[in-house]
Amino acid sequence: MKKYISLVVLALLIVIIASNMNYEQQTIIPELQTLLANKPFEEQLSKIHLTYWDMPISVETRGYFYFVEFLIRKATHFVGYGIVALLFYLLYRKLTWKMPALIAIITVFFIASLDEFRQTFSPGRTGIFSDVVLDTAGAICFVFLTKMILTYKNRVSA
Repeated sequence: MKKYISLVVLALLIVIIASNMNYEQQTIIPELQTLLANKPFEEQLSKIHLTYWDMPISVETRGYFYFVEFLIRKATHFVGYGIVALLFYLLYRKLTWKMPALIAIITVFFIASLDEFRQTFSPGRTGIFSDVVLDTAGAICFVFLTKMILTYKNRVSA
């Protein structure tokens, strides 16, 4: 059980550290310009047009590297909070709580909401509900996939 608690605490510390960084501290544009100098998949990415915080986001509006960075940042939200939810789910299972999957997803929704709210008070950061939805979607996917894998594993070994 200590292992699960330690992993949850570590994951939450990573979220807190990343959340306390402003955009200038987090940007990976220079690295992308080096790694993706020949702009792979630019044509395919140019077909994607998103709206975020009531602003159009695309290769056309932001430029190739900023758009790729945007996609990476949002994927990090999804995967990062998905991992946090997975760790909470495993912890709650270990504690033999009823409905650990649902409680893990609600926990992530609560943590993501608090984090986005806190960001509204941080210079250079914006707290928006769209990120909470993205974080919660990651939580739902990771917990659902984990439940499927564990169910399959239990059926095969039975």
